[in-house]
Amino acid sequence: MKLYFSLIKLTQQTLMTISVILLVVLPNVLALYPEAISASLLYAFAHTSLFLVMIIRPLADLLPQSTYIRPLVILRKSVGVFSAAIVVSFIISKLMIDPVSYLSSFGTTAYWSLSHLALFAHLADISAFLLLITSNNLSKRIMGANWKRLQRLSYVYFYGSGIYIVGSFGDQVVFTYMIIVTVLTLLAYLYKKQLTQVKS
Repeated sequence: MKLYFSLIKLTQQTLMTISVILLVVLPNVLALYPEAISASLLYAFAHTSLFLVMIIRPLADLLPQSTYIRPLVILRKSVGVFSAAIVVSFIISKLMIDPVSYLSSFGTTAYWSLSHLALFAHLADISAFLLLITSNNLSKRIMGANWKRLQRLSYVYFYGSGIYIVGSFGDQVVFTYMIIVTVLTLLAYLYKKQLTQVKS
């Protein structure tokens, strides 16, 4: 078990390091050499890691006796940061290419339109950005109880991006992710509610 915890800690440190490197390198590559990297592959990494973040907590709630699932909760932060770092890198690259046009688009109705599901994509982008910049101990100390409330934006990030990807591209993998997370989250909620009723 000690080896398992060491492996989790190493994975966490590695993912955090990779995320920082991504935030430094990826925006430059996307802005200067957009054809050099597959955007769909990057988004696939972002969605898969976000899916892992979203299933860890309900699985830990549903299997409280599991000595292997519960410690994985530690990884939620680093996996979430990795996912958000990819999405935020796309935002930074847009700011590098044409900051005035990108920022001014926030004030247009087309940016927040439901046509082509743009609203969901942009809500997911903003959520990813907010989650990324507050995923640190300093933000946790400053924000107090509000930090945990802000972390609920992970649902906006997950479902917003999922609805956009499924609706725009018909991605069945992301659709499956959404079903699994929804079912596990509901089961975990009902399980915890039942435990509360039994205790009272």
